[in-house]
Amino acid sequence: MAAGARAIQLREKDLQTIEAYRLAQRALALTRQAGAALVINDRVDVALALGADGVHLTRKSLPPAEARTLVGPRMRVGVSCHGLEDVREAMDGGADFLVLGPIYATPSKALYGPPLTPAFLEQARALCPLPIFAIGGITAARVPAVLAAGADGVAVISAVLAAPDPAAATRELLEAIAGKQKAA
Repeated sequence: MAAGARAIQLREKDLQTIEAYRLAQRALALTRQAGAALVINDRVDVALALGADGVHLTRKSLPPAEARTLVGPRMRVGVSCHGLEDVREAMDGGADFLVLGPIYATPSKALYGPPLTPAFLEQARALCPLPIFAIGGITAARVPAVLAAGADGVAVISAVLAAPDPAAATRELLEAIAGKQKAA
């Protein structure tokens, strides 16, 4: 976060509720201190209990419309999308943003099928007015292509967590995004 990340998603799928809550408490304190948003993956209950900034729904989570009913208008609702039908469902369900992917091949998203590609991202953009964040195999070098295809930003895992210097990797991604935005 000190490198400038604007949002952090807490994505701990294997924790019990109390463990997820305690970890999220610590994460919320850090994100608040850094001026970043905290989005809780899949756990509407934990996001509500803490007053997190958002909740990110997977295909196995509550449907977006039900989550929106629970969290109300203040909390942002994001939805993982892997196809155009997912995009439509997220829009109809009241999502605030989508995380679309995998755009490129990546081990963490292999179970969702072959990469969608930037061309698919263009199709989703034509359909969806909501902010779309590209995920899956995103690197700083690929940021211009996904932004040109219609992404509003990127979501990453290994580009930062597997980097020898996560802060430098975060800054490099943010610079790539800023560079595209300046050229537009």
